[in-house]
Amino acid sequence: MEYARTITLDLPYDQAVPRVKEAFADQGFGTLTEIDVRATLKNKIGEDIEDYVILGACNPHLAHRALDIEREIGLLLPCNVVVRAAGDGTTLVQALDPRVMVSVPGRSEMEPVAEEAGRRIQAALDALKG
Repeated sequence: MEYARTITLDLPYDQAVPRVKEAFADQGFGTLTEIDVRATLKNKIGEDIEDYVILGACNPHLAHRALDIEREIGLLLPCNVVVRAAGDGTTLVQALDPRVMVSVPGRSEMEPVAEEAGRRIQAALDALKG
């Protein structure tokens, strides 16, 4: 099963990150955290990678619905959005496919939440391509 939805933006990384935040905010996903993976790896272990950020983008209404069904689902909520430099002046944007919330725990009750989350995530990605 594919677990990521990925698009390529014809934008440099530093211009893409704020646009990604805005597109997801327009779909009800607030950016709660921002992890600069590149800086963290450089500071902690001296390793260099491309510009790479993990945005903790969460839609509280969808998260609440999912958590009401199964508390452990917090481990699989589609809240992480990765933005990373592709090396050719473009940027990759990747979001977890919400179907993971249904398939991994085998909870069909999660399907309506996953479907709505999927529509919203796809709308944000489409707006970015757009």
